[in-house]
Amino acid sequence: MTLIDTVPGFIATLEALGAELGVDFPAAEMSSKLGPPLEQMMAPYLHADAIDAAGDRFRALYPTHAVPPTPALPGVAEALAAVRSEHGRIVLVTGKYAPNAQLHVDHLGLDVDAVEGWVWGAAKGTALVEHGASVYVGDHVHDVEGARAAGVLSVSVLTGGCSREELEAAGTDVVLNDLTEFPAWFGEHLLDQRLAALKEHLGRLGSVLVAFSGGADSAFLLAAAVRALGPDRVVAATAYSDALPLAERQPALDFAAGLGVRVLTPATDELARHGYVANAGDRCAFCKSELLDVLAPLAAGAGLAAVLTGTNADDARAGFRPGIAAAAERGAVTPLLDAGLTKAQIRTASRRWGLVTWDKPAAACLSSRIAYGIEITPARLARVERAEAAARAAFAAAGLQVLDLRVRDLGENARLEVDRVLAGSVPENVLVAVRDAGFAAVEVDPLGFRSGSMNELLEDPERYR
Repeated sequence: MTLIDTVPGFIATLEALGAELGVDFPAAEMSSKLGPPLEQMMAPYLHADAIDAAGDRFRALYPTHAVPPTPALPGVAEALAAVRSEHGRIVLVTGKYAPNAQLHVDHLGLDVDAVEGWVWGAAKGTALVEHGASVYVGDHVHDVEGARAAGVLSVSVLTGGCSREELEAAGTDVVLNDLTEFPAWFGEHLLDQRLAALKEHLGRLGSVLVAFSGGADSAFLLAAAVRALGPDRVVAATAYSDALPLAERQPALDFAAGLGVRVLTPATDELARHGYVANAGDRCAFCKSELLDVLAPLAAGAGLAAVLTGTNADDARAGFRPGIAAAAERGAVTPLLDAGLTKAQIRTASRRWGLVTWDKPAAACLSSRIAYGIEITPARLARVERAEAAARAAFAAAGLQVLDLRVRDLGENARLEVDRVLAGSVPENVLVAVRDAGFAAVEVDPLGFRSGSMNELLEDPERYR
């Protein structure tokens, strides 16, 4: 990436070198064409046999004269954060002397994984390939040359000495005014790239059965499958059990009908599995095992090539997820995860496609509300569903809009998780509504709603005692 404004430091160092050598370098003019190797830039002003020594002296003077006054370019922190948010690596590939480039990185506290210096033009391609880069951001036509040599996407910014016309003529793929535009571009680029990968993956499968809970992820997956394969080669399966809230059933049927997809509603019996009822830390494994053991024969009987689940990239990074492993053992395919699509990207794409589920709150199964170690029963599941419906109604009566809400069953008592902005000001009528649903007492979690919070009890079982 092009990260710093090197002009002030370059001028200061060149002037210091010129003073020592008695050479009047046109520093301002030379700084307008930064990019080529230093020795090449100084060649018109020095005897040939003095160039190498002058270059060495410039690099020796550089830390003192160039590093302290050199600022980061506008948008650098946000650009680096955009890459980090997608779990990407950041490699600085530069024509600068590597130790001096590292000094800039350290001085400005830039979040960079590796620095590759003293490479120019097509030679940058070698470094990009070695680090597995997929995008190279630069400001010079020779940065474009490096990207082309590596076969990676070339993104150019107009904060260097090259014009848009020069960069486009060199073959850059994208031109941005500066790095402040990078996060938005990067987000769109990744989303488009991942949607294309999803479409290709679904197309290769040929025909699919989608495990369709009605939530935002599985709804998006169902819509994507229809786009890639057509409704005649897609079947939705919504498993009915005590763990699926009644309120989720009709909206799921309506959504699938809107896509022209046939819906199966097989019954699953998680409560017949001892490991599920016992509700230890591996409960989700038994739930997913039951689901796949029911859906796989249905898919085979309908001549469908694969059973798909809506597991996304965030789910796989969330740590302890035994359900994902159990589904994989039974051959479930996870196209959203395989394409790298995150929850945020799924919501963005869903909105782009006009899906009503784009902003639907997270809706994990009811058993996820019951603390590990407490036996799961139909009565407990019904009590949680009743309490959550009552809490939402009480918030609405108080004139408050809540997006995410969970009532966690801790045994006799409950813990309420809501959007963090509301966590410190839950009205009394909401707490009364939860208690009236069948709990002896209710507390509000000050940390607010977060997916998978029950896993915290596995790490610290005394936390909510």
